[in-house]
Amino acid sequence: MKELVLIIRPEMLEELKEILDEVHCGGMTISSVMGCGTQKGVVENKVNQIRGFKININLLPKICAQVVVEDDVVERIISSVRERVASGRVGDGKIFIRSIEDAVRIRTGERGSKAL
Repeated sequence: MKELVLIIRPEMLEELKEILDEVHCGGMTISSVMGCGTQKGVVENKVNQIRGFKININLLPKICAQVVVEDDVVERIISSVRERVASGRVGDGKIFIRSIEDAVRIRTGERGSKAL
């Protein structure tokens, strides 16, 4: 099993949900997050003061989706996201992939793939 952590533009969430539905992903966790990377938050640079120090607020809103899936669908999800979510502009996001040793469904005690 693998956990995919997908950081995407907020307007691409519905497209991501469609991709995950197509591979019969059992569930996902979605969070609203703020961040900057290569894009450096370049949309609107504001200068604020916090405790007397001037800071440059350059964080942009993103969506963080976390899913745990079987190993055999990981590449399909990645290629679909690259095809359908990417705009070709800086700030499209990232996908992080982690190995999951085990999963347990709390209600029934099912483990591994059955718990997904």
